[in-house]
Amino acid sequence: MRRVLNLVVALVILLSLALPALGAQPIKIGCNLEMTGGTASYGQMGWEGIEVIQELVKPEVLGRPIGFICVDNKTDRVEAANATSRLIEKDKVVAIIGPMISGNMLAAGPIAEKYKIPIIGPSTTNPLTTQGKQYVFRACFIDPFQGTIAAKFAHDKLKARSAAILSDVSNDYCVALGKYFEKEFTRLGGKILTTLYIRQGDQDFSAQLTQIKTLNPDIIYMPNYYTEIALAVRQARDLGITQPVLSGDGADAPELIQIGGSAVEGLMHTAHWHEKAAMTDIGKKYIAKYKEKYGKAPNAFGALAADAYLILLDAIKRAGSTDPKKIRDAIEATKGLDVVTGRITIEKGDVIKPAVIRKVHNGDFQYLDTVNP
Repeated sequence: MRRVLNLVVALVILLSLALPALGAQPIKIGCNLEMTGGTASYGQMGWEGIEVIQELVKPEVLGRPIGFICVDNKTDRVEAANATSRLIEKDKVVAIIGPMISGNMLAAGPIAEKYKIPIIGPSTTNPLTTQGKQYVFRACFIDPFQGTIAAKFAHDKLKARSAAILSDVSNDYCVALGKYFEKEFTRLGGKILTTLYIRQGDQDFSAQLTQIKTLNPDIIYMPNYYTEIALAVRQARDLGITQPVLSGDGADAPELIQIGGSAVEGLMHTAHWHEKAAMTDIGKKYIAKYKEKYGKAPNAFGALAADAYLILLDAIKRAGSTDPKKIRDAIEATKGLDVVTGRITIEKGDVIKPAVIRKVHNGDFQYLDTVNP
């Protein structure tokens, strides 16, 4: 982690030193990322994506270099809010990328809105993050779409007619996703046998899992983050629970497999992207560059952060200005833009784009299907 933070600082310093040579002041972009804490994996993957896309698309627009200032929000709402205030008040950024998770964006977004500074959440799927906002955007689909897709997949493709939901009550994202799944699964004629709750940081889920085992549902929906999912699935398998487990994009982290091991084999989840679903030229170039740079397969969170970078650069270019109000207007007018995860259009702060279904197989995330809006 220290290496990552040092690289961030080094990048900022490098750009500052380059100013005399470039002959122009940098356009300051803030990064408000979860570099440490409970979802550190998302922030680190996001920063990797930004690093890769900068090597593919020159970090310069309107004849000026891009200067990134990155702050670690530590996966904490208060820290995310403080980071936003610092980036705007002290560092004078014209736009912000991040946070990566919805709970932190719900804390950061109102501050950016107050100061009228555009902020783009790469993977903030909760609809409340952009609702009623003029300056808050996202580079991903929203939870109602993700929950609906998961319910349809469970009902139509997996032929499930009953389900149990195990959700993290301490996270708005998890609770909301469970409710959207329940609404659509019920509408399709399925039955939710129970909805049980855990909290982030819990280690023992045996009481909830024992209840689920007794009810014997066709499928278990766990719309949580990767650590709790991995631990819960391991305990479920130890209890002899064999039903398929379906989750959301919170499962999308290498730590899910590292923690869950063989127990998470077969786990399925809705996701923002998979390299086998790449459609755009920039997406294909991103995959090759990412593998060359990091020696591993690219992930959706890095790709979404790269999307946020491309959305922002495109908006500044079309605005012909670094005025935050003009950048906001240009982001809102984004239509048919090719980014890493596909071709996107923005409406009322939200991105219109397809979702994919992935499955853990042989210790890796495998592509299953693409579902269009």
